[in-house]
Amino acid sequence: MAEGGNIDVILVDKDDNQVGTMEKMAAHMNGATLHRAFSVFVFNSKGETLLQRRAMEKYHARGLWSNTCCSHPFPGEPVADAAHRRLREEMGFDCKLDERFSFIYRAELEKGMTEHEFDHVFFGRYEGKVAPDPNEVMDYKWVGLKELRDAAAKEPSKYTPWLIIALDEIKARKIPL
Repeated sequence: MAEGGNIDVILVDKDDNQVGTMEKMAAHMNGATLHRAFSVFVFNSKGETLLQRRAMEKYHARGLWSNTCCSHPFPGEPVADAAHRRLREEMGFDCKLDERFSFIYRAELEKGMTEHEFDHVFFGRYEGKVAPDPNEVMDYKWVGLKELRDAAAKEPSKYTPWLIIALDEIKARKIPL
């Protein structure tokens, strides 16, 4: 089932120090609430990244293309463990993940929601079968970063705001794949 409901997120300061917890929907309705999150980018041997199109059952950003997976760690759960958990739950596989960088962003969403996140970005490599949960993911595809940046610049409304921001961060930081 699409992650939502009564799950708590970890509230953090600008240095990612935990300062509390809050119910996830409340945190997304209160745009001032900075909370911990993660984004996973999985690449294949061609240098393409695996995108997912978010299921219509998601509580926000329904039907938009996004990075391989993203979410929030549970209170007490290490961020890397959460990234592996959600990769298995959403995309039906797991692979070695390395945290490459983190950044803070704020993005306005539909229905008055706001993402204000301290986002840990993980990269992985994978060549095997993808078996997404249809309650989480309605489609997926492998795409090159240049092609993805061009498509997102041309039609940003088809992509999640955090994907576009993360792509800019990857390019600006010159992060090697």
